[in-house]
Amino acid sequence: MDGRDKPGHDKAEAGADDMRRFALIPLIFACFVGTASAAGYPDHPIRLIVPQAAGSATDNTARILAAELSKELGQLVIVDDRPGGALTLGLDLVAKSPPDGYTLGMGPIGALAITRHIVKKLPYDIERDFQPIALTTRGHLLLAVSPKLPVKSIQELIAYAKANPGKLTNASSSNGSPGHVGGELFKFMTGTKIVHVPYRGGALAIQDLMAGRVDMMFESLQSIAPSARAGLVHPLGVSGAARSPAFPELPTIGEVVPGYLAPTWTGVIAPAGVPRPIVDKLNAAINQAIKSEAFKEKFAKIGAGPGGGTPEDFAATIKADSAKWGDVIKRAGIKFE
Repeated sequence: MDGRDKPGHDKAEAGADDMRRFALIPLIFACFVGTASAAGYPDHPIRLIVPQAAGSATDNTARILAAELSKELGQLVIVDDRPGGALTLGLDLVAKSPPDGYTLGMGPIGALAITRHIVKKLPYDIERDFQPIALTTRGHLLLAVSPKLPVKSIQELIAYAKANPGKLTNASSSNGSPGHVGGELFKFMTGTKIVHVPYRGGALAIQDLMAGRVDMMFESLQSIAPSARAGLVHPLGVSGAARSPAFPELPTIGEVVPGYLAPTWTGVIAPAGVPRPIVDKLNAAINQAIKSEAFKEKFAKIGAGPGGGTPEDFAATIKADSAKWGDVIKRAGIKFE
């Protein structure tokens, strides 16, 4: 009789089996709780935190989305604007909220793919502390110039900038904003020298562009479209891969500068640790909400289109654009001031 046939060995094996069964109990319980919580989710209002001020492009997106998402989920989705700290204040509130699906956040490209390369010490780690839910919108920056600048096309702007190195001024809504890095990419790819002028908000920058106190600007289409339509600024092109339905006559910048691409986007995020059934339920609801006629109609007017896709698709977009803009920021030496 060898050691494996001894009674003591049988008892040890039985004990090991018991330990394995006990070890599975927490996992089974967690799966049960996650499924049960998703079945009744949501049973009270959901807070949607916006890391920018009321009236901003991200806030406008959140309010349109919240109205449609409330219908899909059968619960009120309340927009909560928490601006400050270069978009970090609002995102930090999301990161530190309970992972129960009742606190969500709007994650614009600036907050998730750009600011992280400029602010030295973020109070959160984007990959570790957030759960991407779904991409909601895809949009453009609009390249516009002052009516006082004697250029009518992207080609003329590039020629003028090369003939007057260092004399043109490029306004942006803030240091490290999508418009700022989009402008830096434009300068790098066209070999031009243009002076960046950061403002504290896009509205002030647009006012100075209209008055001719600055020469050009890359700004969210949502923010600057009314001024362009009114003829108060002169639009030259859009930054995405395809022309905007709001300005179909305008070329993409990439049509003139091959390879140039600086689209904007916004998505919904949650604290890390939200049960997967709730993540899936939210993702499905958002994908349905952005297909609604009301959503598409409102965004078509401002030149943005619906996003969509899985949480993994959104995570991949964040990763790819973070790498791209991190390289531009490093090359341009952009620092938060």
